[in-house]
Amino acid sequence: PAAHSFMSFNTNYSDTGLWGAYFIGEGPRMMEITDYVVREWIALCTKITDQEVERAKNILKANLRLQLDGTTPICEDIGRQMLAYGRRVPLEEFEYRIDNVNAAKVREVCTKYIYDRCPALAAIGPAVAVPDYASLRSEFYWLRL
Repeated sequence: PAAHSFMSFNTNYSDTGLWGAYFIGEGPRMMEITDYVVREWIALCTKITDQEVERAKNILKANLRLQLDGTTPICEDIGRQMLAYGRRVPLEEFEYRIDNVNAAKVREVCTKYIYDRCPALAAIGPAVAVPDYASLRSEFYWLRL
């Protein structure tokens, strides 16, 4: 495989947030991994289907329930919600919000925040195989049909 590990992340705060991908790779495969991530983000803007969104919604709702399996994770969840929303959001409200998402909404939001935007890039270690920023930035603008 091109990547040793891969993780998508999303951190919410009351007035901003951080979303992206973290991956570990080496050598010439770094360009391949980066290109793959960018292609997937572009697909979120252009090709995502209702079936894919339904699958993701089911996984998200299951993970929301699974992460609340003890007092420590519940306290961490309360802390995150206080930082992001200023209150504890009931699980039923989260599920209601998730249920109201569809492919068209995902495409709309992703286009707003991904298309023609400047990504942030950080690399640790020998970065010779990491794509240069100008090339990476150009991948976030594409001609629409």
